[in-house]
Amino acid sequence: MDDYIYTIGREFGSDGKNVGIALAKKLNIKCYDKELLAEAAKQSGLCEEIFENHDEKPTNSFLYSLVMDTYSMNGYASAPFLDMPLNHKVFLAQFEAIKKIAAEGPCVIVGRCADYALAENPNCINVFIHADWDYRIENMKKRFQFNEKQAKDTLTKKDKQRASYYNYYTSKKWGDSKSYDLTLDISKLGIDGCVDMILKYRDIYDAIRQ
Repeated sequence: MDDYIYTIGREFGSDGKNVGIALAKKLNIKCYDKELLAEAAKQSGLCEEIFENHDEKPTNSFLYSLVMDTYSMNGYASAPFLDMPLNHKVFLAQFEAIKKIAAEGPCVIVGRCADYALAENPNCINVFIHADWDYRIENMKKRFQFNEKQAKDTLTKKDKQRASYYNYYTSKKWGDSKSYDLTLDISKLGIDGCVDMILKYRDIYDAIRQ
């Protein structure tokens, strides 16, 4: 019986989400990506639109936080939480939602610093999916009908956003092999190959722990 939580960090355009979906399907467990935002909104009382606007995108705009703070806020009534900037509230709500979801049983969680939220969970396997530049550019062209320049600009911007978000809220470095149990090059392994490598790692880790 698989009792692990799998977290998937990923470069933009690397098909990391699809690795998570394929892994969850193979293990017959749930995969959380955008669904996590709805769960965090439900628990915190913050409007789900706020989570979508802040999703893996830290903001330095205090004015923006003040404006967005006018949204309805029914839960998390403690003074420290109420006094936080909105982007911190969003991160904390997601952090708590991740821990709650993980406590309910095996699953795959894509992005959103899930590896950091579950750092004390011994049944957590943290994976980072990356790919070479050409692989990701072709993905962007197919997915969004971008030209070469649009694809490169978007990849650079999105990777920077994710790195800033991860590095800001955790004590680790986004994409650094030391931050994860496994880093996999999907442009060499493919989606199924990445899934197989994750499961092989799990089996070896399982054997060592016993």
